[in-house]
Amino acid sequence: MNAPVSSDPSDGGDDGPDRDTAFRFEYHPATIRFGAGCVADLEDELERLGLERALVVCGSTVGDTPVVIDPVRRGLGDRLAGVFDETTPKKRLSTALDGVARVKAEDADALVALGGGSSLDVATVMSVLAARDRSAAVLAEELEETGTIDVPDEAELLPVVTVPTTLAGADLSQVAGVTASPDSSPVEAEIGGGISDPRLMPEAAFYDPELAATTPDSVLAGSAMNGFDKGVETLYAANATTITDATARHGLEKLEDGLRAFGEGDRDVGTFETILEGVVLVQYGVSRPEGTTLSIVHAFGHALSRTADVQQGAAHAVVVPHALEYLFEREAAGEIDARSGLLANALGVDEAADHGAAVVEAVTEVRDALELPAKLRNVDGPQPEEFRTVAEDVLGDRFMENAPPGLEPTVEEIEGILEAAW
Repeated sequence: MNAPVSSDPSDGGDDGPDRDTAFRFEYHPATIRFGAGCVADLEDELERLGLERALVVCGSTVGDTPVVIDPVRRGLGDRLAGVFDETTPKKRLSTALDGVARVKAEDADALVALGGGSSLDVATVMSVLAARDRSAAVLAEELEETGTIDVPDEAELLPVVTVPTTLAGADLSQVAGVTASPDSSPVEAEIGGGISDPRLMPEAAFYDPELAATTPDSVLAGSAMNGFDKGVETLYAANATTITDATARHGLEKLEDGLRAFGEGDRDVGTFETILEGVVLVQYGVSRPEGTTLSIVHAFGHALSRTADVQQGAAHAVVVPHALEYLFEREAAGEIDARSGLLANALGVDEAADHGAAVVEAVTEVRDALELPAKLRNVDGPQPEEFRTVAEDVLGDRFMENAPPGLEPTVEEIEGILEAAW
């Protein structure tokens, strides 16, 4: 059993700049429904919300997989307006616009986002676009110039209910990604951005272990690494709080147990319940009006997927041990508090003499149990001559604002992390 740990965010048991223990915690999460078969209660939840006609938003694979789509159809009952199964991992603006047209055709007053993070993001973007008529050209120009799409203050957004089938932890979020390309939008080059607003938090989120169990292992493994890293980063983020310390710490404990069992071949409902409990906890409080607790590892994930065709889960898998080693080296030098003690406690290795090394080993073991790639050279990523461009992109990512207080990485240091991951 892990030893008790202080709830004081400044008490990591390590040297480094003192953390500010004062915080403001504003959080308006979705209603959470949890348990095997809980999607049977979708109609009941929509009734509670006063919603009549829900359009299911998902990808074509999910839409064509009876074991996934049929329980959701049955759960919605008479409140099912239709299924829009055209989302893709690209999260295209054009797809969201097509979805809005379907919303109007079906006279839907709610969206049920079913599947992975891409479907959840597209549904969220649809909610924003449905609030005000704007042409594809106007939206593409705004995204190209600003990197975002305005969320109109005066408009009522279409409510979204999420039913995640992967483990990335994108379902209790007020943020959504969106992209556009010349082949589908009036833009000159591939562009990407994000939308953020407290009103984008879903109305409800359904965590059904039976649905998660239907997702292919390879998809679950990559998304699980992304979700696991949310818990890791939340503990050392500059804006950590006693509340997120508690949820992230316990979430990591659950995830480590569940993911190790998953890696050993366990596929029973109990294993997926443990994993999903962890997923809920590590993202609870992560996405708030004041910002997010995601930090340097997620900045690497963004940069690698923007500059090369690297899947987010693979990006996290190859980078996280080396990014953590870098943070703990800075901690050992007394420059920052990377909270290795708290992380070690969460991962059950707090009796180790070197907390940082033990944490890196524990995280690596989780990565390896999921059979994810260990080297950047083994994924479809950038070549060494491109590392400087990637490093500059990492440093420019907004998530770097949440790095541990006092951390001031150089381009060369970020390049060093990429070289170690290579």
